[in-house]
Amino acid sequence: MKGADAAGGAGDTKPAGHSASSARAAVRPDGGPGEPGRPGLPGYLRSVGDRLRSGRLGVLPVVVSLLVTWIVFQSLNHNFLSPRNLSDICVDIVGPGLIAVGIVFVLLLGEVDLSVGSVSGLTAAIFAVMYVNHGVPEWLAIVSALLAGAAIGTLQGLLFARVGVPAFVVTLAGLLAWNGLMLYVLGASGTIDVGDRGLVADLSDRYFHSAVLAYGLAALSTGTFFVMAYRDNRARRSAGMSVLPMWEIVERTAGVAVPSFGAAWILEDFRGVPLALLVFLVFVVGLDFVLRRTTYGRGIFAIGGDVEAARRSGINVVWTRVSAFAMSGTLAAVGGLFLTSRVASVGQTSGSTTLLINAIAAAVIGGVSLFGGHGTTWSALLGILVIQSIASGMVLIGVQTAVQYMVTGGVLLGAVILDSLSRRSQQIHGRA
Repeated sequence: MKGADAAGGAGDTKPAGHSASSARAAVRPDGGPGEPGRPGLPGYLRSVGDRLRSGRLGVLPVVVSLLVTWIVFQSLNHNFLSPRNLSDICVDIVGPGLIAVGIVFVLLLGEVDLSVGSVSGLTAAIFAVMYVNHGVPEWLAIVSALLAGAAIGTLQGLLFARVGVPAFVVTLAGLLAWNGLMLYVLGASGTIDVGDRGLVADLSDRYFHSAVLAYGLAALSTGTFFVMAYRDNRARRSAGMSVLPMWEIVERTAGVAVPSFGAAWILEDFRGVPLALLVFLVFVVGLDFVLRRTTYGRGIFAIGGDVEAARRSGINVVWTRVSAFAMSGTLAAVGGLFLTSRVASVGQTSGSTTLLINAIAAAVIGGVSLFGGHGTTWSALLGILVIQSIASGMVLIGVQTAVQYMVTGGVLLGAVILDSLSRRSQQIHGRA
């Protein structure tokens, strides 16, 4: 099933029609890489070339885009890679990044949610009105905002999955309706200041200046990646599937360790680890586990791959679709609270169309397929990091916002074209 391949890493599974014995033949008994007669590094390089030619690009395009972006802007302004600017980027990505994580769930179904920007603005307005105007306890105002986001997502999911209205139409109507309701809730003033004290304010203002925490998190992420990769390898070997050689697992682990410890050093050199970034990473890691390691997550991938096959295999398609839209609405509300924390206010421009575009663009640029069935929550993190890096770099070199939109649009178009070409290549090689 295509969805199962995506959940387990389509780039590592054997093509349809290959037997277990042929899969074993592709890897030496000692776990070495490559084909028979091509051991060691040459075999590994050839396997990488085969994966690229067959359209299994993984995170390579977005990582290359990010590195190119950083190199270009650092060459134009030496402050771009300064600890202060990188720390600011780490906080700025959280609000739209959380919204993008919710979008991932819907995109994996092969659908789209155009209402998330308006939902984030509306839920932020609900929080501000309850907390500031009516004196409701902050925790209760936060819970109310989150429940409103979940309810909106559930309603839209039911209209799509149960009634049969196309998701594009449902969420486009939501974009207009929830934005209008936000303006109504805000009232004549149009803007509500939430202040710089309280839980929501701390979301963006709280930092943990602790080397033990920073480097401990880096070590934890590196170790966790290695353990999970090693366990997956053992499970694949037991199932008679192709496996990675140990040295390649170590190499990939190093690819996680370098940016992790580099980020720890940079953040600790400024104000420490931002609370906002910690919360973002918890959501990304936790929901990635849900998508990759649970029956529910595999059901989302399966529906995105082939909805009729998923239905015949016993997956509750209606419930899964509704829950994905509910997740999107809930994370839109969470992202709205972080955006409110960042600017300390809610106004008529909250939940703008630009926010919606950036959230969807982040997921797609990060590697989530518009055709469904392929992508992870890490895609949202990488994609929003590219977008925010472009925005930050443009500000530093004094380029107009209009140019920023054009550059981001070009990057998005490139990601979609690459996704289409990758899908076509996989179809040619029998992997789509």
